[in-house]
Amino acid sequence: MAKVLAENGHNVTIVTAIKPPVTHKNFNVIVIPLTEEEEREKKASIANMASSDNTSILKVMFRVVGQMKSMFEIMKNVMMNPRVKDLYENKDNKFDLVIVGFFMNNYQIGVAKKLKVPVVIASPMPPNALFGDMLGNPSELSYVPFFDMAVKQGETMTFTQRIQTLFTSLAFQAVYWLIEKRNSEYYTDIFGDDPEMPPYSVLAKNVSLVFCNSHAISEGPIRPNVPAVIEVGGIQVKEHPDPLPKNIAEFLDTAPNDAILLSLGSNVQGEHLKPETVQKMFNVLSKLKQRVVWKWENLDKTPGKSSNILFSKWLPQDDILAHPKIKLFITHAGKGGVSEAQYHGKPMLALPVFGDQPGNADKMVQEGFGLSMKLLELEEQPFHENILKVLEDPQYTENVKRFSQLYRDRPATARQTVLYWMEYVLRHHGAPHLQSPVVHMSFIAAHNLDVYALIISLLLVFLFATKLVIRFIYRKFINKKISKNASKKKVKKT
Repeated sequence: MAKVLAENGHNVTIVTAIKPPVTHKNFNVIVIPLTEEEEREKKASIANMASSDNTSILKVMFRVVGQMKSMFEIMKNVMMNPRVKDLYENKDNKFDLVIVGFFMNNYQIGVAKKLKVPVVIASPMPPNALFGDMLGNPSELSYVPFFDMAVKQGETMTFTQRIQTLFTSLAFQAVYWLIEKRNSEYYTDIFGDDPEMPPYSVLAKNVSLVFCNSHAISEGPIRPNVPAVIEVGGIQVKEHPDPLPKNIAEFLDTAPNDAILLSLGSNVQGEHLKPETVQKMFNVLSKLKQRVVWKWENLDKTPGKSSNILFSKWLPQDDILAHPKIKLFITHAGKGGVSEAQYHGKPMLALPVFGDQPGNADKMVQEGFGLSMKLLELEEQPFHENILKVLEDPQYTENVKRFSQLYRDRPATARQTVLYWMEYVLRHHGAPHLQSPVVHMSFIAAHNLDVYALIISLLLVFLFATKLVIRFIYRKFINKKISKNASKKKVKKT
């Protein structure tokens, strides 16, 4: 998103703990590097998640509250860094818009309030319950599955799936409540001494737009969204790939039997995996006739040497997937990588680790784009068999290529969409007219509970009044008549 804005003449200040891989003359990058202790905690947290069973989203959610504490602390520390505080406290700084990368960090929206400018959210997830209070986006649990559940596009959920969605959603709300409690404390730590700042409870009710990394028309699920939800799935994909680095280009161009790309993302590194798992992967890949481009961080300590494997610390993943010689993508099933593979029509073998990855992998398998395996239980023979199956069975490539046409078919590209709506918010001073009125309604009013209560009360009053009338009529006329008839019978008997 930053690059799209910069390429169209906007000056973009980026605050990050990790140096961005792209540069531009209109970028002002402020990197707040992690301390040695923070780096150790981050690696330990990721290694812990990588070595745990993360197939159950419920287990993952409750584990995240504890394991991700260090990452939330890092985000808070970045906000309190003097270089960053100067951005939003120095009256001489002039900004027009704040973009917050969303990771359950609502307290950072306070920067926009400090600067008195509109704020938009960039979310790596599809629309979900988290944006209910923020935007008034409806959460339809009867036909919109929770984001970890794989339901084939166009199909309805089973009774069991609806139960699972309901209880998973409730559990997620409980976890999010715990996170928000912590966020409220962070907000107070950062902005608490400013009387002009609003209470944390209403902070997120002033968000102009949320950009979601999804494309429901092709990916599903079909769901209602308010106008302030803009889907830009595949925003990172370039319409025209950049030239590859010389060593990678030569490696792929001269591949006699095509090639495979293996990347487990930027968070999970080789050192986070069990050594025996890495060795099993290398043993299989080194025996293939295909060439393999493998993302590996420590080039001084690779799993081994093989003429068909090229290890690289950094990879232009999107550009490599666009290469015609790539026939398989072995991925951790992060949303970004899956989107790129879908765009370029490449089948996948997923090795999900944590977060939304198991759900992304299940969805990919259900749509027929590839296969999935548990990384913790990886063995050489099934790994080899699954690689060959995806490579040799044309249905996987055909399915994902067919989907690619649908994924690309849009009235505007994801990048054009981002630019239009960002500038729309700027033109219309935050575009408050896009906001749903439900954002500022109480839970009772938003769900018409007061109306239902009135209707039920009136109905009860009516029923009670009807009962009294019937009882009165019964006593006044029916009882009197019965008594009269009884008296007549007694007279006849005598």
